[in-house]
Amino acid sequence: MPLGAIGKQTVCSITVNSPDEVATFRRFLPESKYEFVDLVEHGRPDWLASACRAAISCDVLVVSAHYDGGNEFFSDRLETNEFLTVTELERASCSESCPGVFSRLKEVYLFGCNTLNPDPQSSASAEIVRSLVREGHSPREAERQLNSLVAVHGESSRDRMRQIFDDVPVIYGFSSTAPLGPVAATSLNRYFRASGDREIARGRPSRRLLEVFEPFGMTATSGVPEDGPHAEARRDMCQFADDRLSVATKLNFVHEVLQRPIGEARLHLDRIQRLTAALDEPTRRAPAVAQALEDIGRDAAAQERLLDFARGTERPSVRVRLIDLARDVGWLSEAERHDELARMLREVLARPTVGVPEVDLACGLNRDHRLDGHFRAPTGADDDVAHAAVRACLGSAEGRARALDGLVSSNEADVRVAQVYLRHRPITDAAQLRRVAQAIARMEPGEPQVRALEALARHYVADREVLNLLTTLYARTPSWSVQEAIAGILIRADRRSLATPQLVRVLVEYRRPAPVPGDSMVDALIGTLQ
Repeated sequence: MPLGAIGKQTVCSITVNSPDEVATFRRFLPESKYEFVDLVEHGRPDWLASACRAAISCDVLVVSAHYDGGNEFFSDRLETNEFLTVTELERASCSESCPGVFSRLKEVYLFGCNTLNPDPQSSASAEIVRSLVREGHSPREAERQLNSLVAVHGESSRDRMRQIFDDVPVIYGFSSTAPLGPVAATSLNRYFRASGDREIARGRPSRRLLEVFEPFGMTATSGVPEDGPHAEARRDMCQFADDRLSVATKLNFVHEVLQRPIGEARLHLDRIQRLTAALDEPTRRAPAVAQALEDIGRDAAAQERLLDFARGTERPSVRVRLIDLARDVGWLSEAERHDELARMLREVLARPTVGVPEVDLACGLNRDHRLDGHFRAPTGADDDVAHAAVRACLGSAEGRARALDGLVSSNEADVRVAQVYLRHRPITDAAQLRRVAQAIARMEPGEPQVRALEALARHYVADREVLNLLTTLYARTPSWSVQEAIAGILIRADRRSLATPQLVRVLVEYRRPAPVPGDSMVDALIGTLQ
C-alpha cells in the first residue's frame, strides 16, 4: 500500500545537502499525523526513479540542496556524491513512470539559493535580440518580441520550478541567496513554535512562514495551471522529458522547434543537445529515427536560419554548440564543422579583446590538434598575451613562447591567461620547465607570482633542480601566500626527488606567520613529510 494511504500525511524529503531543515520538520510534526520518507538512497544514482517505482505518494516535499540556478541541485560536502538534476525532475514530472511522488503534492519547500528567482537565467536574450535586428526588426520591436517569447517559455528558475511542480498549490523558495541549513532550521524552529503544524499540507501559502524568512527573501508561488500562460512551455518541456515518447517522436518535435522562430530553438538548445548527444549509431540506424533525421537534414530553410544565427552570436561557446547541433542533425559533415570552427576562431582572433574564456575554448576545440597550422602570427606590434595564447592553442610556436612569457608577467590578467593555457598545454620539456621556474622565482612577491606558482603545481614536478630552486625561494620570500603556493607544488612533487630532512627544517625555520591562524598547505606538507 502506498505511503500516505492510511490517513497520515506523507512528508517526502530530498536531502542532498543539509539535514537541518528536514530534522526540524520531524521535530515538530507529530508521528500520529505525519510519516517521513527521504527519497535519496545513498550510493544509488537512480534514487528518484527508485522512489517512483516504489509508488511513494507525497503530500509535502522538502528539498535541501544548493542550486546552481539552472541545472542541478548539489551538496557542498565532499563525502556526498548524491545530486539532483533539473532534467531528472522534468522527467519525473512529465512521465507516467512517476505518478505518485508529484501527483498529490500540496506544498514544496525548496531550501536552495535562487530556486524561485524571477530573473531569466538563460544567456540567450542578447543573441535573440541581435538576430531579430539582423532580420530587419527595430531594436524596440526586437526587445518586445524577446519579452513575449520569454513570457511564454519561462526562462527563470521560478518558471522552471512552476512547470515541474505544475499542479502544486504552494511552492516555497528563495529569490536570491538562501540561508544555510542551521540558520534555516533556526527560523523554522521559530515558525513551528508559534504556529505548530496547523498550516502544513493545507495547500495555502503561510503568511507567518514568509514573515519569518523575510530577511532571506523567501517567496511563494504555485504550479503552472493547465490554461496558464506557461502551460505551452510545460508541454514543450514534456516533449523532451516524457520517457513514454520514442526517440523518433522527440526528434520530430525537435524538427518542429527548428521550424519556429530561431529564438525558440535557442531557448531549447540545452534540451535539444541532450537528445542529439545521446544518439549512438544503433539508435540512428533505427528506421523511424533515421527517417526523422533525414527529414531534418533535408530542411534547408531551417538549416540556413540556424547557421546564420550561429554565425551572428557573439559568444563563441554558444556558436560551437550550435555548430555541433548542425553536425548532429546532418546539416554539417565533420569537414564542414571543421571549416565552421576555423572560421569562428579567425573571427575571435580578429577581435580587439580576448581573454580567458576564448583561450579555454580554443584549446578545448583543438584538443586533437586538427586545427594546428591554420592561423598565422600577426604582423602588428599591438598583439597581446591573450591573442598569442589563442594562437598557441591552435599550434603556433610563436604563440606558445608569448603565452609562457605571460606566466611571469607583472600583469595578473596575463598570468591568468597563461594559467588556463598551461592547463591544456602543459610544459613537457625539462629544460623549458627549469627556465620557467627560474623566471617565476625572479618575480616580485604578490598575486601574479602566486598564480604562476599555482600553474607550476599542475606539472607534478620531479626535477630536483626545480625543487631546490623552490625551496630556496621559500626560505627568502617575505610572503606567506608565496610560501603556501610553493608548499602546494612540493606536496604534489615526486617524493623521491625531495631532500626530506633538510626540507622539513627549511619549512619550519623560515615559515612566515599566517594572516589568520588555522590549517595551511605548509602544515599539510610538514605533516606529510614527517
